[in-house]
Amino acid sequence: MMTEQIKKESIFNAISYQDNSIVSKQIIKKANGNLTLFAFDKDESLTEHTSPYEAVVYVVEGEIGITIGGNPYNVKTGEIIIMPPNIPHGLKALQKSKILLVMVK
Repeated sequence: MMTEQIKKESIFNAISYQDNSIVSKQIIKKANGNLTLFAFDKDESLTEHTSPYEAVVYVVEGEIGITIGGNPYNVKTGEIIIMPPNIPHGLKALQKSKILLVMVK
């Protein structure tokens, strides 16, 4: 996975797809949380993991399959899902997809 951090007070291209990859671009990183853009090629995934943060996933484009605590959800363009802290979750792009992830302590 490729990650890039953005400088403050800048206008930038959001994020681009790469074949067979997940691309991430960290927009804000603070002690109390962060904001990251992701571009997933179809069928790319993040394996199940936990996080101590509450997280909000906004699907900018595409469709993402998200499993939270063993429960599956399909989240589509324009939809938002909230993931509670310390609950196992994983993501898989059901098609090429872009998401905005907001993590808050």
